[in-house]
Amino acid sequence: DQSVALLRKVCLLKKLGVIRLRFGVDPALRISVFDELTLGEGGFDGVTQVQGFHSESRAFHFQGTSREVKAPAGVSQRMVQKLKGKNEFTVVATVKQDHLNSGVILSIHHSEHRFLELESSGQRSEVRLHYRTKSHQDHTEVFPYSLADDQWHKVSVAVSASHVILHVDCNRIYERVVEAPFMDIPEDTSFWLGQRNAAHGFFKGVMQDVEILVMPQGYISQCPDLNRTCPTCNDFHGLVQKIMELQDILAKTSSKLSRAEEKMNGLDGCYCERTCSVKGVVYREDEGWTDGCRNCTCTNGTVLCEAISCPPPQCPAGTAPAYVKGACCKECLPVCLFGGRELVEGDQRAVRDSSGRCLLFECRVSQTSMHRVVPTDPCPELSCPESEQITLSSRCCKVCRGHDFCSEGHGCMEHSDCVNLEAGDCCVCKDGFRPLRDDNAYCEDIDECAEGKHYCRENTMCVNTPGSFMCICHTGYIRIDDYSCTEHDECLSGLHNCDENALCFNMVGGHSCSCKPGYTGNGTVCKAMCDGLCQNGGSCVSPNNCVCQQGFTGERCETDIDECADGFVECDSKSTCVNLPGWYHCECRDGYHDNGLFSANGESCIDINECKTGRNTCANDTVCFNLEGGYDCRCPHGHNCTGDCIHDNKVKHSGQIWVLDSDRCSVCSCQAGQVMCRRMVCDCDNPNADLFCCPECDPRLSSQCLHQNGLLTYGSGDTWVENCQQCQCLQGQVDCWPLPCPPVDCEFTMVPEGECCPRCVTDPCQADTIRNDITKTCTDEHNISRFSGSSWIKHGTECTLCQCKVSCHSVESANCNNPLISC
Repeated sequence: DQSVALLRKVCLLKKLGVIRLRFGVDPALRISVFDELTLGEGGFDGVTQVQGFHSESRAFHFQGTSREVKAPAGVSQRMVQKLKGKNEFTVVATVKQDHLNSGVILSIHHSEHRFLELESSGQRSEVRLHYRTKSHQDHTEVFPYSLADDQWHKVSVAVSASHVILHVDCNRIYERVVEAPFMDIPEDTSFWLGQRNAAHGFFKGVMQDVEILVMPQGYISQCPDLNRTCPTCNDFHGLVQKIMELQDILAKTSSKLSRAEEKMNGLDGCYCERTCSVKGVVYREDEGWTDGCRNCTCTNGTVLCEAISCPPPQCPAGTAPAYVKGACCKECLPVCLFGGRELVEGDQRAVRDSSGRCLLFECRVSQTSMHRVVPTDPCPELSCPESEQITLSSRCCKVCRGHDFCSEGHGCMEHSDCVNLEAGDCCVCKDGFRPLRDDNAYCEDIDECAEGKHYCRENTMCVNTPGSFMCICHTGYIRIDDYSCTEHDECLSGLHNCDENALCFNMVGGHSCSCKPGYTGNGTVCKAMCDGLCQNGGSCVSPNNCVCQQGFTGERCETDIDECADGFVECDSKSTCVNLPGWYHCECRDGYHDNGLFSANGESCIDINECKTGRNTCANDTVCFNLEGGYDCRCPHGHNCTGDCIHDNKVKHSGQIWVLDSDRCSVCSCQAGQVMCRRMVCDCDNPNADLFCCPECDPRLSSQCLHQNGLLTYGSGDTWVENCQQCQCLQGQVDCWPLPCPPVDCEFTMVPEGECCPRCVTDPCQADTIRNDITKTCTDEHNISRFSGSSWIKHGTECTLCQCKVSCHSVESANCNNPLISC
């Protein structure tokens, strides 16, 4: 019920869209090709403004082949941007195409890939839509219809997901379900009007109102009387996809919510507090302490310290500023006067009397005077000569030069080193630290990064460390030394995307690729160059080395293999082998037709009863007798039969010859009551030969054609194969159409590499095409139902594509760069 209500709402919105269309299309959804190309103002050769089908807009006459109607790069990019990624659009045009002309109305292509091209073939009476599929294959949809009759026609091709509709003169001619187009168009795509490129596909005639409408059912703007009340295929598929995505999101969200609730329930009885551990002591949140000359606090598990600022002491008479053990700032202490100098508690001085005896005095603040200290131990015996012995002012015993005073005890704290002097020791801050006291007993770290006292060079980032700093390389760069980095050499490490036939050049922050000599491309994709000499769809695999498609041979793939003549094929006796360019098939002989099973070897051919079906030419005075593979007209006993024939409800006398009204190139004759028709035999020596029926007899240079590669020339009537297309040159114009492939009546098909036609396979996981039954579904990893043929990205990954293939009886996975691997 909810789905029905939702579809009703969609229909209502579509109706409202139709009402809006009657008053015009939103300019943001319209690409007016004439306006974008400034046709009529840009001075394109071969294009002139003329009177059109109506006078409400401009019309232009396209003529000749010396023209190049191509959108500039900026204009092309702007038009392509509107189309990029869209799966609903309509191409509309009003045309008056010259009789039998084969030309391109518009073409959007990149290299040899046609992302959107509309072509009208007057030679084969076809309208062709070329595009790229989501499987990155080039596809051509052919609609048998003739526009090239020198008459005005309104043409529209509407695409909605996998649904294509062709309207001509506001009549729905064809409606088909095809593989959805891939519209992720590169920005540097070329946009051409009235031709495929500068050498081929020239449209000859008049065009008016050429537009691309990025919206569903855009043909309504061309034919307002056509209405619609139902959602498009894209609307429906999009709605189903959104519902499935919402189900997927709901399942994942519910699972996450359940896990979060379990964790929250377990935390209800907990009290969490982050603490700090310093030198084996644990401090709680916001607890403070003094660490030497720094006041520290524990904040959210992190120790934050700042230096203590000491004010200059104002000491009264009889006192002097001095450091007290364990204190950071100087304090006013009582002093002792000795020899005109002020000493504090514990200071010692040695003096010698007149006899040379050493007397040691120590300042005792409690008594505010110097007191003599009597040594309890004699002076140690020195191992150095007397010339190396030093007399100290603070002790009576001499010491050797270089004595280790620091080992006797010092007051140098963390980050400060004790240094021996000539007659004592002192404290010196370690490298990367600055003193917090003037005696260097306490020191703090210097932030070289913040103060600019570092040597980090380009491509690095300075990071402060205790007593020093580090230069960290930026992302994508590698270290040269401690202070500088260079860009990461993706070429040397192999971490690049260059083709195997390309040269890699390292650059700052990345790399560039350039194809090797003999190859062409953008560097990431390089194709060998064979100077355009690989014919009939052959692939150039290395410079001047062609690999032929199946059915062709020769150094340049110039020779078609005649499977019928070479005995590769054995057709049933009721059929005959017909060789095709690069292919063959068993065709029922005259008098036989296929029974609908389409057997490859012709076993499905059965006799046609010409007498019952009326497919005979027996005159009224003869009797038709069916024969195997034919029939016989017999004269009843006692009658005098004339041998005349009935053709198109007209009597043709025996021996009469005439040209078919529907095909001026076919000649028929009446022979003994039977009509025999064949194509006209061309005699190029006859100056009156019909060049329309015998194009190979046309000697004019203007009737020759240039091959797609621009290096080969074909005469009128010549045929060749290019990229799985049959091409023909007729009176200077090239027309190409998909190669005819024999029908394959099976569920799973694939096109082998290097071939053009599909073949049946038994393994559905190797198949390119599967007849999907959308009434069947698969169940994915979240128990969500997926329609047969649908695809989705597996949850938690970026490079795993899942597809529902019911015939596999499971869900099938595929890597980003590999074909389907298993069911």
